[in-house]
Amino acid sequence: MARLTRSMYHKDLQPAYGLGRAVTWIGRRNWGLRMMHRFMMLPLVGNNIDGVDCTEIYIPSVATAGHKIRARVYKPAGAKGPLPAMLYAHGGGYQVGVPEQANPFFEDVIKRRDVAIIAPAYRLSLQGHPYPDGLNDCYDTLLYMKKNAADLGIRNDKFIIAGHSGGGGMAAAVTLKTIDTQAADIAFQMPIYPMLDHRKNTKSAREMVGTAVWDCRSNALAWENYLGHLKGNIPDHASPALRQDLSGMPPTISWVGDMEPFKDETITYMTALEHAGVPTKFKLHQGGFHGFETVLPKAGVSIEANEFQVSAFAEFYDKYL
Repeated sequence: MARLTRSMYHKDLQPAYGLGRAVTWIGRRNWGLRMMHRFMMLPLVGNNIDGVDCTEIYIPSVATAGHKIRARVYKPAGAKGPLPAMLYAHGGGYQVGVPEQANPFFEDVIKRRDVAIIAPAYRLSLQGHPYPDGLNDCYDTLLYMKKNAADLGIRNDKFIIAGHSGGGGMAAAVTLKTIDTQAADIAFQMPIYPMLDHRKNTKSAREMVGTAVWDCRSNALAWENYLGHLKGNIPDHASPALRQDLSGMPPTISWVGDMEPFKDETITYMTALEHAGVPTKFKLHQGGFHGFETVLPKAGVSIEANEFQVSAFAEFYDKYL
């Protein structure tokens, strides 16, 4: 592929080209990721959303004795009765991040439909917790939601599983594990521009060198941090693209930009779901780099992307809940 240049991005996103390339450079280095987590993400911890009921709980881990999972709970202010509930996994390549970084998404979703969102601060690979610790924390959160639904004020069935980027891959992995264990009913899932395939053998995963925010080199580092300790076969709960049979999967919403490494694996995943008879809703955004809607949220194409995901959420909420 020819060298990526500013002119290849959507015109609305070109002003963020320099910033995006800087983020990419930082994301290729563990020390840079740690600095990003410390100075950009940890300061968000405890941030609330105006007009939304925001609380914090600590969930006992089933997988790890003595460990408790910090989780944020978001509800529409004054909402009554058991609400449909979403488990949300934040992004960060399984390496960094906090639930509060997704507050704008939570606010948009809650404005559109009455839903409770439980977002765990799952354990991260750069804090010495590679696979399966983060997945176990998210799955244990779902088990807690089902078991303690009455106390949380949520329904104990038909959960929504969602996440962006690494959190999108985590959402797909939680969905697979939940289907395999038959631990809960899933109404639909929303793995948005998800990190699905450790093999990195698609064209976009190989050739997106230097694209803004996340490129093939930062992707390779993230997978090494998450799975590098494993020897032998990689389980599909770690790399969801490995799952061959997608029959029985819940309805799925996703979107991705065409200027990022996850483009091809997202398209392949959504196409496979469709071929398996799973209802899907998908959009490819031309000229979009990874996470562009969070970098320039007021750009026209970002408003379009946010509207797509929230409208799709409302459509599936009405149809499957």
